[in-house]
Amino acid sequence: MTIETLTAAPATPPVTLSLAELGAHARALREQVARAFIGQTEVFDQVLLALLAAGHVLIEGVPGLGKTLLVRALAASVSCTFGRVQFTPDLMPADVTGHAIYDPKSERFQVRRGPVFANLLLADEINRAPAKTQAALLESMQEGQVTIEGRRFPLPAPFMVVATQNPIEQEGTYPLPEAQLDRFLIKVVIGYPTLEDERRIVAGVVNGKVAADLDVSRVQPVMGQPELLALQQGVAAIRMDAAVTDYAVRIVRATREWPGVIGGAGPRGGLALARLARAQAVLDERDFVTPDDVRAVALPALRHRLLLAPEALIERQRADDVLAALLHKVPAPRQ
Repeated sequence: MTIETLTAAPATPPVTLSLAELGAHARALREQVARAFIGQTEVFDQVLLALLAAGHVLIEGVPGLGKTLLVRALAASVSCTFGRVQFTPDLMPADVTGHAIYDPKSERFQVRRGPVFANLLLADEINRAPAKTQAALLESMQEGQVTIEGRRFPLPAPFMVVATQNPIEQEGTYPLPEAQLDRFLIKVVIGYPTLEDERRIVAGVVNGKVAADLDVSRVQPVMGQPELLALQQGVAAIRMDAAVTDYAVRIVRATREWPGVIGGAGPRGGLALARLARAQAVLDERDFVTPDDVRAVALPALRHRLLLAPEALIERQRADDVLAALLHKVPAPRQ
């Protein structure tokens, strides 16, 4: 008896985009997602940065703030495959990655692929599941592959995980392990909308609709898989001066020595700063990275990589407070 193997999708021809085209694609994504996801522009911009930098996103917020709607709208604007997993306490790892099933007719094990085999995977309420199931995503997030019955199967490119979680103070949640938190390029904190945005949300849902469903029908795809890969490759090619790179590294190293922090950011923190700063430069339609780009992405890139001391938590300090003070102290290179 043998196990049926999965073959990787054929490689798409490379597409080269100019700086103007990179900026135009980013603006088009913004415009389309805004048709469904009202307000919270800073939240979407951070998710867009991670998409451009080919990284994974963790979105934290209380239920009902549109986290799932945001990801659905993003998937609709990009013509790529989409998968969704609702994490629950009884969810098993095989429900995410897939498993092998024996077929009596062919006398072979056939691999049934899980929802992780998609370009964009929404891991909804990831901290509702225990650590064993959360860890099912580790291999796919780090290596772009899944191991089923001892065989490795590549995931389609591009591959991006967008995980949502409720605040850990809520009942029935399991904190994500530090090793998995570090795999997320960025952590986005979503709060309540403004009064005007909330009025628009309520007006849009109650007018002519039976239920408050997630309507992304107005979102039109603006690019496909080849264009998205080219967009990510273009971001990776943005020039970053050695002085700016040194600035990013000094910020990360400062987190390890800052008072009230017992666990600072590791080397992945510096890599995240560099990748996201390049994406920020593209959003500003520049072909080089500035220290301001590094500062702009520092909070979402590092907030989930800091472990605060108990006395800092007692004083109600947050990782964002520590990072804001740290950025004020670490000298930036002259531009």
